[in-house]
Amino acid sequence: MNKLKLSVFALLAMFVFTGCSMHKSDSGIIKVNNTVITKSEFDKAYETVASNNMFSQMGIDIKEDKDDIFSLMLQDKVVAELIVKALLDEEMKKNKITVTKEDLETAEKEITDKFGSKEQFTQILKSNGVTYEQFKKDLEAEIKMKKFVDSIAMVSIGDSEAKKYYDENKDKFENPKRVRASHILIASNPEQIKAKLKEENKDISDEELAQKTEAIMNENLKKAQAIQAKVKKAPSTFAKAAKENSQDTASAIRGGDLGFFAEGEMVEAFSNKAFSMAPNTISEVILTPYGYHIIMVTDRTEAGTKSFEESKKDIIAYLESMDKVDILKNKIEELRKNANIQYLDENYNPDNIQNKIKEAAKNTPETENEFVKQEEK
Repeated sequence: MNKLKLSVFALLAMFVFTGCSMHKSDSGIIKVNNTVITKSEFDKAYETVASNNMFSQMGIDIKEDKDDIFSLMLQDKVVAELIVKALLDEEMKKNKITVTKEDLETAEKEITDKFGSKEQFTQILKSNGVTYEQFKKDLEAEIKMKKFVDSIAMVSIGDSEAKKYYDENKDKFENPKRVRASHILIASNPEQIKAKLKEENKDISDEELAQKTEAIMNENLKKAQAIQAKVKKAPSTFAKAAKENSQDTASAIRGGDLGFFAEGEMVEAFSNKAFSMAPNTISEVILTPYGYHIIMVTDRTEAGTKSFEESKKDIIAYLESMDKVDILKNKIEELRKNANIQYLDENYNPDNIQNKIKEAAKNTPETENEFVKQEEK
């Protein structure tokens, strides 16, 4: 049912960027009605998206080559999003959409309470490279966006609509067999160890590299075995041991708890072991590409279909979110049609960027072109 747990902001995050103040030396590149979008705003937005882009996984540096087809596609996307942001900011200001301190505190508490405490939530953010300050900025933007959509039209989904969705999408409510497990990880990846050793000593021989890697792996194994022996004798101490020793920081703050997962959702060795265990049992030390794990299975559920009553709340939230997305998309289209958009620097004119994309596509390998086509869809 996780597929239905969506927020309006999550669906529309593509339209929201943090504002950037205009410096004296900064130049305007696009004017949207009375709002000037500056080059520094564009550069900041481009850098933000490029730093978290799937292209890096393909070995493509879209920050380095601005004439690469993927870079041009991203430029086109960023220009479109900055224009939308300018239009929405202007409209929200006109309609006096604001976020109060109380709004922010209430929403913040609702989220942090789900993770146990503010401290635990902060640790999870940190492990994902997000500061608490950035989280609060994003949360404020989300609240503001929700208020804006509600100012356009209130959305209400009834039980009959939710039941119709449930009946037409039964497959979405089928749950596979799952286990709930906690783990303690002692990070030990041979390739990462070798890379670190090489970084520390570039002249290290292959033989010495292999020996030192094996020694570190053995040392980590002994550490994991010592922890396993202790928690095996006293299972009630598992959560405490995870908090103190596990190098999976995201789960460590929850006592190692990974929640429920289905077969195949974890790496094979981990999944196979967890699904072979009975509740309230602790595994021997097992090795995965992440390192040495000690697993404690805490619960199991058999495969089955969630009832409508169990699913109703999530269905209503999902359908309301989808309706709000449509409302906002229509509003954005209306604002764009009535907007006065001037391209002060033709390098940022979407027509010119699109022409460059077409030219770049002629020199792009067929495999990359297929990817481009999929992205455009």
